[in-house]
Amino acid sequence: MASGDDDDPIIEEIDVYLAKSLADKLYLFQYPVRPSNMTYDDVNHLSARIKPKQQKVELEMAMDTNSPNYCRSKGEQIALNVDGTTYEETNTYSAKIMDKQTFTSIQATTNTSRYAAAVFRKGELHVTPLSGILQMRPSFTYLDKADTKTREREAANEGGDSSQDEAEEDVKAITVCASRRKQAEEPWAHLHYHGVKDGHSEHERQYLFCQSVDASENSELVKTPKEYLAMLMPPIAEEKLVKPVGPSNVLSMAQLRTLPLGEQVKTLMKNVKVMPFANLMGLLASGTDSTAALRCIQQVALLVQGNWVVKSDVLYPKNTCSPHSGVPAEVLCRGRDFVMWRFTLERSVMRKEIASIIKLPPEDVKEFLEHVAVPRVNRGWEFLLPTDVEFVKKHTDIAHRQHMLWLGIQSKLEKVFNFSKEDFMPKNSPQPDPVHVTGEQRLKNAQDRAKGNKSSMQKDLDTRRSESNVQVKQEPVSDREDEPMDTSSSSSFINGSMNGYPSATSPAFDHTNGNTGSPANAPSVELKDFVKKTFKKHFVLTLNEFKRLFGLHIASMPSGHSIYPSISDHMLQDAILLCQCKQIMVPFPAQTTAATDEQKVFGLWETGDEFDKQRRLLYELFNKNYRIRRTMIQAKLTQELGDACKADIDRMLNECCISHAGMWYLKGTVPS
Repeated sequence: MASGDDDDPIIEEIDVYLAKSLADKLYLFQYPVRPSNMTYDDVNHLSARIKPKQQKVELEMAMDTNSPNYCRSKGEQIALNVDGTTYEETNTYSAKIMDKQTFTSIQATTNTSRYAAAVFRKGELHVTPLSGILQMRPSFTYLDKADTKTREREAANEGGDSSQDEAEEDVKAITVCASRRKQAEEPWAHLHYHGVKDGHSEHERQYLFCQSVDASENSELVKTPKEYLAMLMPPIAEEKLVKPVGPSNVLSMAQLRTLPLGEQVKTLMKNVKVMPFANLMGLLASGTDSTAALRCIQQVALLVQGNWVVKSDVLYPKNTCSPHSGVPAEVLCRGRDFVMWRFTLERSVMRKEIASIIKLPPEDVKEFLEHVAVPRVNRGWEFLLPTDVEFVKKHTDIAHRQHMLWLGIQSKLEKVFNFSKEDFMPKNSPQPDPVHVTGEQRLKNAQDRAKGNKSSMQKDLDTRRSESNVQVKQEPVSDREDEPMDTSSSSSFINGSMNGYPSATSPAFDHTNGNTGSPANAPSVELKDFVKKTFKKHFVLTLNEFKRLFGLHIASMPSGHSIYPSISDHMLQDAILLCQCKQIMVPFPAQTTAATDEQKVFGLWETGDEFDKQRRLLYELFNKNYRIRRTMIQAKLTQELGDACKADIDRMLNECCISHAGMWYLKGTVPS
């Protein structure tokens, strides 16, 4: 030894032994939520269990309910929330008080090769490798059980009407991957706990000492200087020159063009997802035969609105699963085919509607839509590219063949998802060609209608004269049919009134309460009949939804035959208010995305049946609240009408409301 080291002499040498008796089953438990001076050694351990492969441990310890630091009322409340009022063998707290707590382990590290437990005795250090280091933390699964009980009670109160909620729960259900299922299937091994001072524990601690002190038995710790040096400074491995590799999903155009044409098309479509044929030809090598390219693209893509969209089985090959949820490829392909089929019918689709039918996790539904569409405000998801009309005109045979393919896919989807094409008829379906009427024909038609209505109008006028004291100056009726109509403004129309009746634009007209307007602007009998029939069927409608139903009604009439003149939104509202309906002033939140017509909500006020009073009380609640709970509705009805029958409440809610996320909304007001 060099003389320079004499100031730091070795004062003692200690023999080190490697104990292996407990090497595969020695765990270090840490309790990070308690200080080191507050151990659990003296706490009564009720049970213990382990999953060896996952190195997961659970310990159940008793709580001192007689401690001055223990709140007995809180303990009883927690037990009540978890187990309810019934006495069952499966109850978490059989004493009806929280008298125990569970600790669950979390792996502090997955690599314990550098860690060991050591004991020192008689100048010898005995080291045992650790199998695992676990941090024991309190488990709060009892709170999950209490939440489950609460949801069950709420579901019972809902009366099973929340079909929409159930659908959304189905949508949110995520299938676990195979590896996670295997972990869940590993059984618990139940253990018997022995205290620190127990005789059995003392016996097991003896295995922390090496059972043999012979150096030959501890060869791991006996090394020659050369071997020890090699362990401290391992030789440097020769570096191999490796050609840099890009990501697996990235392919340069130069590499791409070395592939066969079919593989080129398939690779491009897998990466781009949707593409017009002209763009595809631009990406392929110059001089590529378009006929050959068309033949290749039909094998890996389908035609949607004149553009090519990659097939689902190309994106999700057999025996694969979703990277988001673990859903099998076969199920993903069916769901994505439904999304693509919907885009063959119309430009935009609603994500919520798609999810409610294909019943897949939201992450997968969003991925389907992001492949081929972009979100638009208040319009759902719109197809990514404009319709390629030129391609369809130029290749009619391919377009027809693709149409037949989609018919086959549609028939399969109808069987799987139980729907019909009529359920998804596009809102912008082609309207019949307008009938062109000349000015002379219009004038003649108007004169014919005036002659036909002359007798009824005269009779109505005579009736009003007899009922009123107002003297009406009679003018001689002109026989001239070409006498011009006086369209100048008259001073007799004071404050928007006409012949003593407030018009629809008059300040005296109350759109909320439904005061009658001017007879000249009164809705036709046919329009009133449509309003009454529609509201007797739906009970509650937004103006936007009513306009949609009215448009469908007009579109269903024979071509060239319409009994309705040009009708404005204002006239539709007047017609609704004149047919035993009232506007419900729903207080939409400030951040709502609902359009103006979607915020105008109307409800059927009077039908003559026994539910009128209940509906009015419901509307009164929605005049103050955007959304309400069932319990609030039940309390209001009980307060005003006495004991409310559950079946009656269920019927009323089904007629007027929609349930979403545990809350009830008027029809058409659920946030999108």
